[in-house]
Amino acid sequence: MEFSTPTYAGTHLMVIQRGVWGLLLWPYILTVSMPLDCKEEPGSLTRCPSISQEKLLDRVIHHAELIYRVSEESCSLFEEMFIPLPLRLQSNQAGFACITKTLPIPSSKSEIEQMSDKWLLHSVLMLVQSWIEPLVYLQTTLDHYDHAPEMLVNKTKWVSEKLVSLEQGVVALIKKMLDEGTFTTTYNEQGLFQYDTLPDMLESVMRDYTLLSCFKKDAHKMETFLKLLKCRQADKYNCA
Repeated sequence: MEFSTPTYAGTHLMVIQRGVWGLLLWPYILTVSMPLDCKEEPGSLTRCPSISQEKLLDRVIHHAELIYRVSEESCSLFEEMFIPLPLRLQSNQAGFACITKTLPIPSSKSEIEQMSDKWLLHSVLMLVQSWIEPLVYLQTTLDHYDHAPEMLVNKTKWVSEKLVSLEQGVVALIKKMLDEGTFTTTYNEQGLFQYDTLPDMLESVMRDYTLLSCFKKDAHKMETFLKLLKCRQADKYNCA
């Protein structure tokens, strides 16, 4: 089933302009992304013994920064291509809740500042793991769009792959910083994301837009938590 998605003449110029800059910057983003899989030492995936804690944290933060940056670009590109302004204004009242809304993760600044280092790391891991499946789903749905820019498809695929890499890095960081050999998250991944029925075109577009918007927010939250953790390593009492 092919979705015939709306196009708007006024948005195509903006898409082209953003696309030109995206094409220029995209190879750079791919080349500066550092690996998190610790391949320099065989069998070291779980603890990354050859990488210092500080360097590993820097790599994890770098990945999170890139993921957030590309998620912003993807969301804006999707908006310009498929979401007319009236629907953007109505999207908050559309009834689509973020899939991570039920996770026990604080959102206010005061609550975040009171989180322990352990809970910061586990919160990042929960967010990362909860988005792996939805981003795979989003790649599938984008294949059904008419006129979906190749750049949008590629960015979504890239983020999906980097999210798995980020998960590996956060797991390694938890084991290195907290010395936790095994651990379990405190939520049930099953049920967070369940789209069993095939929606109509408009509903599908709005649902995908909500996914991108929510992921962008959560990607920013991941980056914020990790940078707060980094700040605490340097100056525990002056991080906000």
